[in-house]
Amino acid sequence: MKKLLQISIAMAAILGATSLVQAQVQAATSAAAAGSASVQSKVAMCIGCHGIAGYQSSFPEIHKVPMIAGQNAKYIGAALTAYAKGERKHPTMRGIAQTLSDQDIADISSYYEKQAAQAGATAVAETVAQPSAQVAELLTKGACASCHGANYSKPIDGSYPKLAGQHPDYLYAALKSYQTEGNPVVGRGNAIMAGQVKQFSHTELQAMAKYLASLPSELRTVPQSKFR
Repeated sequence: MKKLLQISIAMAAILGATSLVQAQVQAATSAAAAGSASVQSKVAMCIGCHGIAGYQSSFPEIHKVPMIAGQNAKYIGAALTAYAKGERKHPTMRGIAQTLSDQDIADISSYYEKQAAQAGATAVAETVAQPSAQVAELLTKGACASCHGANYSKPIDGSYPKLAGQHPDYLYAALKSYQTEGNPVVGRGNAIMAGQVKQFSHTELQAMAKYLASLPSELRTVPQSKFR
């Protein structure tokens, strides 16, 4: 009888432990689902531009909106913070960024950093086509690789963007924005980038942007529907 009682107690303990584990798994699953839903609600405002392949902005000039899937989370976060503070001038982006908390920015940035890989993007090639002598000279003059890294896809710090494969018209518009001064709605306030970019003519910026855009890249636009 005593042995049977011991077995019963042991079985009860096992069943109790199993139930506890099941409850913990269910709680974790529910939390993950809630977290996923929360992130989806945060990126909903991004999808209208960054979730449509080939989507073009008309401000401050017509250009494709940047691909942000696969971009560094730290850079996306820094960019959103700069828009919120007005260091990057863009009325639409500032209006959106100012509604975001620090946690929102962290969640959105992490989401887009992982999105390209989740959509099946592969690692970029280690060997790339070399630029023309003229473009190589321009890139060296601007010391571009010193921050944006090997093949312009491996920045030395996550707060710098991957440039390889980005839309050339966006790169050109972004580079020009560092040359802009005194405009209340256009321009980017980064002293290092301004110092580098102001060395170049618009024709030279276009040449660099075209080469950088031709390089293999992890960046993607992952099509998404607002009505999921």
